Parts: sequence; structure tokens; C-alpha cells
Amino acid sequence: MTTSMTGRTVLVTGGTDGIGRATALALASAGAAVTVVGRDPARTGSVVEELRRESGNPQVEGIAADLSSQAEVRRVAGAIVASRPRLDVLVNNVGGFWATRHTTADGLERTFALNHLAPFLLTHLLRPLLEASAPARVVTVSSGAQAMGRIDFDDLQGERRYRGQRAYNQSKLANVLFTYELARRLEGTGVTANALHPGVVRTRFGQEDASALFRVMLPVMRPLMLTPERGAETSVHLASSPDVAGVTGLYFAKKKPKRSNPVSYDAQVAGRLWDVSAQLTGVSTG
Repeated sequence: MTTSMTGRTVLVTGGTDGIGRATALALASAGAAVTVVGRDPARTGSVVEELRRESGNPQVEGIAADLSSQAEVRRVAGAIVASRPRLDVLVNNVGGFWATRHTTADGLERTFALNHLAPFLLTHLLRPLLEASAPARVVTVSSGAQAMGRIDFDDLQGERRYRGQRAYNQSKLANVLFTYELARRLEGTGVTANALHPGVVRTRFGQEDASALFRVMLPVMRPLMLTPERGAETSVHLASSPDVAGVTGLYFAKKKPKRSNPVSYDAQVAGRLWDVSAQLTGVSTG
């Protein structure tokens, strides 16, 4: 990338592996002060050292936190507000896939909690800092799986029937609905919100609790997958490019706007999801 990010501050969740790490490296290499959030304390510390060395930028920090826990999301937000006078870019990159149903410390289904509620809550908590830093950007990593998603308000937590792919598709559609609704609510603040599909990327994603089909297909598909660096290109573009300054409420793939799931344009569905998410995270949102 050629766009300078000197003087800008960035937070990347899920920033210690795969797309998130590649995003953090690119932005740090461009001069940004970058904070990465990773689940494992030891790995987070080692990746911070690697990013400083590889980027030549000492302004890389790390926070170890499991963002499936709302208490941990609040702790991360508090740490950022306390340590950073401004926040120019929030990259909601963290996400996961689980073939079987797991619950979080808050008693919520983990896919929905990590993939959707974590960015929803974190963005809400950091919104005052983002607005005070405007122009600022919120970049949320969704997936092409959003096209197959459906928001089941009668069974958001997969308590009646759980399938890993269905839960993942729903959470990625939720990312897009959240982004579009956030863009509407941020109108006039100088903060933009966009979502993206990174492509099918060669990472360790989904291997913690993989489905039988995933285990069979992965060796076949791996040679065709993008590198993490290629997968991060759209995230980096939305976080830094002057070409998208002021652009908001869109879904991108390969650095270009693209139509998303027809349901994602339903403002009533987005508003309902927003209200349910606020209730589940215990926040009052405008």
C-alpha cells in the first residue's frame, strides 16, 4: 500500500493470525499506531513483537482478550479509551466457525456472540471516541456466506436446531445488517461504516471445531485459497484509502462495492436486529 497512515490510530480485533494479522501489518507498515486484540496472551505478545519488527514501526500494541465474553469486550474498549487520545479506524475482524454448538461465559451461542455481538458492543463502546476523532472509519469483516444467511429471530441462539454453517451464515448477514444500520445512525458524524468479503483465504479459520465436510475438502481447496495478505487487501483499502473517504453503508469485495443479500437492505429487519442486539449486550443505543 502507498497511502500513509502516519499519525492515525487503528484497532484490529482478531489481529494475531490470518487476515487480521496481515491487516495489522499493512497498516503498521504504513505508519499507523496499531493495537491488535488476540485471544491467547502468549501469542498476542509474540505477534506484537513480530509486527514491530516486520513493519519497522514500534507503535504496535496488543491486548489479550476473548471477545466472545462481553466483559472482555468492555475491558478492551476501556483500555483503548484510557490509552488512546483518538481512534481513526476500528477493524472488526474477529470471527469464528464451530461445527457444534458452544455457549459463552454469558450463556450465548458462541458464533452469534463472537461474530456479531462482539463487534456490535465494541463499536458502541468506542463510538464516542470514533466520533471525537472524525473523520474515522468502522470496517467490519463479513463473508460471502452472508448471501446464504437468514436471521431467525425465533432461534437466534440455535437452541432449537443448530448447524454450524447456518449459524455462521446468519452471523455474517448480521454483520452486514449491523453495518448498514450503523451507517444510517452515524450519518452526519464524519464516521463511516462499511462491510466486506475478504475472499476464501488460507488460514486456520474453522479448524478448532471443524465439520467432517470441511476436513475432507480443506486439502483439496487449500491450493486455490488466497494468502492472508491477499485476503486483507479489502480491509486495508477500506481502512486507509482516500478513494473511500466519506463512503459509507456499503458491502465490498475485491475492493469494489457489491450487492449483498437482499435481506440486508431491509431497514425493518436491521432495526429489529439492532434492538435485539442492544438487549443482549445490555446497552442503550441511539
